[in-house]
Amino acid sequence: MHKKNKVPARNRVGTFPTGIAQLVEYWSPKPGVGSSSLSSRAKIEIMDLIKYCKDSYSELVHNTTWPNRRELMHSAIVVLVASILIAIVVFLRKIHFSRES
Repeated sequence: MHKKNKVPARNRVGTFPTGIAQLVEYWSPKPGVGSSSLSSRAKIEIMDLIKYCKDSYSELVHNTTWPNRRELMHSAIVVLVASILIAIVVFLRKIHFSRES
């Protein structure tokens, strides 16, 4: 256990005990042994997932700068022109190499 963390390893979310005996006890399939309750672990994982989804939504709504319509159209035109140019180059190279064979 690191000296920085004052919370014991078994009480921190997302961490696991380091000793072999503690790992065996922690993951024991026997009911009532250590913290082998699947429902408590599942609840923690679901709570973490819900928090992640809420944080992601909040970031998308409040912290993300979305392009306006003019910037979006400009980017779409650049991608379209680049795609057409690459397609033409590939087509011309194909014709060139097919004549040499």
